[in-house]
Amino acid sequence: MRYWLMKSEPDEVSIDDVLAAPGRTLPWFGVRNYQARNFMRDGMQKGDLVLFYHSSCAEPGIAGIVEIASGAYPDATQFEPDSPYYDPKATPQQPRWISVDVKAVRKTRLLSLKQLRSYPELESMRLLAKGSRLSV
Repeated sequence: MRYWLMKSEPDEVSIDDVLAAPGRTLPWFGVRNYQARNFMRDGMQKGDLVLFYHSSCAEPGIAGIVEIASGAYPDATQFEPDSPYYDPKATPQQPRWISVDVKAVRKTRLLSLKQLRSYPELESMRLLAKGSRLSV
């Protein structure tokens, strides 16, 4: 089993949204960063646990725990012309982007970015680097 951190803006998808979803499961779609895609495609496996991080909000931080509930599969939004995640270079035969399903385990007390930065052991964590845009 591996452990991951995935970031989402809570006005897009929050831990509460995952908890409220049918089966407490949602597709993780819209990732358009090759490194994050590769982590999802090549590294994530069903059963891996994920720290669910709320970003770009009043108080960013870890808000819950989810589990990877599926293997990687093509992200359907890349084929939808009206989607903000549309990619005209992607085809069903050669998809460029992938999704995984995440299932809520539980909501946690918020562990804020400020608190995370207070731990010297976490200094090298990519999430804590200024300007980090990686979502996985």
